[in-house]
Amino acid sequence: MDLTRALRRGAGSSRRGPAGADPDAALVARVRAGEEQAFMELVARHQSTMLRLARSYVPSSAIAEEVTQDTWLAVLRGLGGFEGRSTFRTWLMQILVNRARSTGVRERRSVAVGDAGPVVDASRFDAAGAWMAPPEHWVEDSDERVSAQTLAGVIERTLSVLPENQRDAVLLRDVDGLSGSEVCEVLQVTEANQRVLLHRARSRLRQAVEDDVRGA
Repeated sequence: MDLTRALRRGAGSSRRGPAGADPDAALVARVRAGEEQAFMELVARHQSTMLRLARSYVPSSAIAEEVTQDTWLAVLRGLGGFEGRSTFRTWLMQILVNRARSTGVRERRSVAVGDAGPVVDASRFDAAGAWMAPPEHWVEDSDERVSAQTLAGVIERTLSVLPENQRDAVLLRDVDGLSGSEVCEVLQVTEANQRVLLHRARSRLRQAVEDDVRGA
């Protein structure tokens, strides 16, 4: 089981259309035509992702639900101005993040370029920077050595202590399937910082799974 599959198993995989296509385009057109059912389908498709992302900005699930509801109201009011320059999902998540940040419950998070220290124990490298204790081949072995439920628990616990931008980056990329450019738009970070956030998050998750497999 690889890291992305494990994340998606724990949080639910998202449906993505062909490369370059907006999988929500048909539903958006129907909503603009006044179809209430199409709007309900959009809500069902994106609600869990929205709640999870909102929850990373605010201190309670109740507030996350309020932010999500406010976002859907803003979508209905602003749909006429949506020009399709980005996917509907990207536009939706931008609105959500802006509203979550505007609650004032938490300060805007700084981009985590140097916030978390080493992602792997420094004792595992020699003076030249080479591995002294190489990573375990947990990708191949963990199906036999760790149950899916245990692995999901390790990942969930590690996600809960990651810096928020790191957590959002890995959830949006590896669980919800957004592209790197979409994550940059949603989190309002540069491409370079998006790569740093994603690398740090994936490294911390991989280290946690390795430690669990070794019984650390």
